[in-house]
Amino acid sequence: MIIYPAIDLRGGSVVRLREGDPQQQVTFPADPLATARRWLEEGADWLHVVNLDGAFAKSNDNLTVLAGIATTGAKIQFGGGLRSLEQMQRAVDCGASRIVLGTVAVMEPKLIGEAIQRFGPERVCVALDARDGKIATHGWQQVSESSPAELGSAMAQQGLRHALFTDISRDGRLSGVNVSATVRLASDTGLQVIASGGVSKLEEIEALQASGQVAGAVIGMALYRDEISLVDALTAARRANDA
Repeated sequence: MIIYPAIDLRGGSVVRLREGDPQQQVTFPADPLATARRWLEEGADWLHVVNLDGAFAKSNDNLTVLAGIATTGAKIQFGGGLRSLEQMQRAVDCGASRIVLGTVAVMEPKLIGEAIQRFGPERVCVALDARDGKIATHGWQQVSESSPAELGSAMAQQGLRHALFTDISRDGRLSGVNVSATVRLASDTGLQVIASGGVSKLEEIEALQASGQVAGAVIGMALYRDEISLVDALTAARRANDA
């Protein structure tokens, strides 16, 4: 199971939002490049970078920050505001190893198939982020009628392999990742599902891995608040892998 330290970008700074609410923002002092280097030095293979300005349709200026982080040689999973093939291409050109698509999967689902054709299935991930069981879009500010399983299954038919699942009610709150919903989504869709939202304890990482269904976990606030060390999280995931 892959551990993805989260680097959420807003206005060029590293931030965390509680439940995706821009009014509940915590800003951290280290700049994005220094933050990326820290997680890489502690053993991360992948980084999960989110352009919140793009997600809120403000701007895509954080692609410049993405390019800076890419100079470290990190593998980067990048999302936020990628709603056209041109924007996706720019992200890949700036160093994204995998792009995460959310709103566009609901608004223009055919673009997912086109993205997979252009970039390959290993470089495309769809965010199946849910509020009260329904997919949320536009930076989690709007809610659709589709469930994560419904959208995930439809995307799998277009060749999708990777999905990110966030229970929005838990995101940024250290309230515990929704293990059961993540495992159920992976089982229902057959996708390689990455868990996100509320990871707070090493036991949760071990439970995700022990399910045999979950491909990875994004950890944000727990790392920044020193509730979990990245070294311990990586060790826990490897221990579960070796068990």
